[in-house]
Amino acid sequence: MTADTPSCDLASGANHPEVQRAPALPPIAWAISDGLTAYEDALRFMETRAEAIARGEAGELIWLVEHPPLYTAGTSARPQDLLEPDRFPVHPAGRGGQYTYHGPGQRVVYVMINVKRRFGDVRAFVCALERIVIATLERFNVRGETRPGRVGVWVRRPEKGDGAEDKIAAIGIRLRRWVSFHGLAINVDPDLAHFGGIVPCGISEHGVTSFEDLGRIVSMAEVDMALKAAFEAELGPVERSPATPR
Repeated sequence: MTADTPSCDLASGANHPEVQRAPALPPIAWAISDGLTAYEDALRFMETRAEAIARGEAGELIWLVEHPPLYTAGTSARPQDLLEPDRFPVHPAGRGGQYTYHGPGQRVVYVMINVKRRFGDVRAFVCALERIVIATLERFNVRGETRPGRVGVWVRRPEKGDGAEDKIAAIGIRLRRWVSFHGLAINVDPDLAHFGGIVPCGISEHGVTSFEDLGRIVSMAEVDMALKAAFEAELGPVERSPATPR
């Protein structure tokens, strides 16, 4: 099962699906990998961990990484949106969505949880991820918004012209036996020129931005702390894992 981001209409204040948590769920492990993690290794780890969670042989995990520069192709990726196929490695991702970029300076968050047990349905889970991103941005006085029919979290850029908006975070997930993997990515201070080799998420009429581009100079560690608080607000306790996934 894959999923593109449904319209949760968070920016307008409309109702969104309620979280349906089972009582007394155990804390979710929280792991951060130092350095750059190869995408193939991350994908292999996520698939293995998701299967183990589904079998009841491993606990849920939120895993934070950075990748070397690369493009990933979701299940809805269109060949014409890969503008520079030889610029960086291109990886089929198996998640919902289209083409996206990962690279240094971008915090990628892989979420491996039992969606059925914690949320009841996929839409509620994806809307929670959007709220997590928006709450994280708010910690740094950045207003993030969602748009019907447009994947990700967006920031208004009035200085670029009337109606201008840039994407600051992408969301794409996959479910297997109701266990999620893949997740979200927030641009902290990546090289935004690297997005030029693709049409990000198939949307050409808007650009991309980052904390740095918006004049917010924050460290990855600060973003991680804000993410942890936002995840705990949505999912309950998370605990630092004693071992970093490899």
